[in-house]
Amino acid sequence: MTQFRPCIDLHQGQVKQIVGGSLNDSGAETNFVSTHDAAYYAELYKTHQLLGGHVIALGPGNQEQALKALAAWPSGLQFGGGVNNRNAEMFLQAGASHVIVTSYLFADGQFSWEKLEAIKQVTGVDRLILDLSCRRTESGWQIATDRWQTITDTVVNAETLTELASHCAEFLIHAADVEGLQGGIDEALVKLLGDACPIPVTYAGGARSLDDLKLVDQLSGGKVDLTIGSALDIFGGSGVTLDQCIQWNKR
Repeated sequence: MTQFRPCIDLHQGQVKQIVGGSLNDSGAETNFVSTHDAAYYAELYKTHQLLGGHVIALGPGNQEQALKALAAWPSGLQFGGGVNNRNAEMFLQAGASHVIVTSYLFADGQFSWEKLEAIKQVTGVDRLILDLSCRRTESGWQIATDRWQTITDTVVNAETLTELASHCAEFLIHAADVEGLQGGIDEALVKLLGDACPIPVTYAGGARSLDDLKLVDQLSGGKVDLTIGSALDIFGGSGVTLDQCIQWNKR
């Protein structure tokens, strides 16, 4: 059964909701800037036992807020953003249930099995999440790194998902082209994930209402979880309330 999974997105030291495809060195198109810090959201999710959520640091200047969130709910949140084999242990010790990696695993657009093995030596398979966030291309979907601006040669398809599944605990996949737009999910991508992923997977991107939880559940046969960001009332949205998501998870 599809579950709602919460998020805390950090940009320039603040909790924000941004348009994913706009993120670059100059900044990002922003939907929402919170007056609360990251720990506030971590404590909120802890109160309601919203499991499997993630804290994502989008660029530099976010470590202080990330560590506050992890400390507020030890072992309750995953962390991603600049994670590599040298700092993964620090984030796990700081309270992350898992670390999430993407860009570290690539060099010049090519996936590095050597780097994957190096970080597995630190985290083990059970505490490692591979972020396969992607953009649509003529080949289907290709993994995008460096704040979703660099399109790699790795295609997100059944073969890739099956090959990588034995090396991590879960997948996290942002559909970068629709992230933050509240224009609807990438239905074809969700269906692919439901059909092909042999391990837990969370999809993010484009969700705008409670109906999208129902749609993801239907398209994936309940195998794909959904993160809702900009449409959520706690992030200034009007499409769905956190309480509705909490009630959905209690079904």
